[in-house]
Amino acid sequence: MKAVVQDRYGSPDTLAIRQVPQPVPTDNQVLVSVRAAAVNAYDWHVMRGDPYLARVMLPSVFGRSGPKKKIRGRDFAGRVEAVGKDVTRFRPGDEVYGDLGDDNGAFAEYVCVSEEMAERKPANLTFEQAAAMPLAGSTALMGLRDVAGVKPGQKVLINGASGGVGTFAVQIATAFGAEVTGVCSTRNADLVRSLGAEHVIDYTREDFTRNGQRYDVVFDLVGNRTLSECRRALAPAGTLVLSGGGTSNGVSLIGPMGVILRGQTLAPFVRRHRLRVLTTTPRKENLAALRELAESQAIAPAIDRTYPLSEVPEAIRYLEGEHARAKVVITP
Repeated sequence: MKAVVQDRYGSPDTLAIRQVPQPVPTDNQVLVSVRAAAVNAYDWHVMRGDPYLARVMLPSVFGRSGPKKKIRGRDFAGRVEAVGKDVTRFRPGDEVYGDLGDDNGAFAEYVCVSEEMAERKPANLTFEQAAAMPLAGSTALMGLRDVAGVKPGQKVLINGASGGVGTFAVQIATAFGAEVTGVCSTRNADLVRSLGAEHVIDYTREDFTRNGQRYDVVFDLVGNRTLSECRRALAPAGTLVLSGGGTSNGVSLIGPMGVILRGQTLAPFVRRHRLRVLTTTPRKENLAALRELAESQAIAPAIDRTYPLSEVPEAIRYLEGEHARAKVVITP
């Protein structure tokens, strides 16, 4: 089968299309014919081995000179071709989507995945839309539901509202009954409004940390503001949720993890506000919840561009350049 393979850390030029053996499912796995996959910031962090600190903290993902798993990509959607003998939830022909997590491998014609890490594809979504959901949708869902505990009527600000996670966060917060403010650039304002944001702040014209507005929840998906600046936008007892952000054309020591590490260090000592760091992990329960939200039409994945498998390097360059809005998707 064809797959996007990487032997050493570096730019998208280190990625190559190669013929590799088709995977064989173990007893609890399903073999999926990939119809679409999604590009995430995670992919280029692993591709570049950036930041260096991640190579120390995540040895299951990062090797010394290259990623532990050679085939890139996490999010996928496709059709089940075969199942292991212990699989009970799926059978050949089922349409599924999921997140391979740190196993990677979605930028390929076939993947094997544990039945616990896959879910039935929402019936009203295309394969491309379904592939866009797992990591970005789960991050938004966990940040708003599990970490912030968003309730109807609360004021929620999403910094990075037009990005992959942000476009889901706007829709999910709206579905939860929140009054949503999205922060984005001028060209993305209409997109963010169309997703349900009641208010849009154009960061090129207005600083959300200095405009006098206060929010019950600030969900920072960019990582370009200090903790004290973000806290300035919080109402008393408000919650600041931190989730990554930042890009790099080289390799840094800490990178966007700097904000996360400071947040983890300071969280126990913050009194007037709640400071929380979000770590997203693949869970079948999240995939099921996202499917329900999609089938009820509470969320609809927004896709910016679609690239063929042979152009994965170009897709990652586009995402790294911070020009992308919503999701970038790969098709066979």
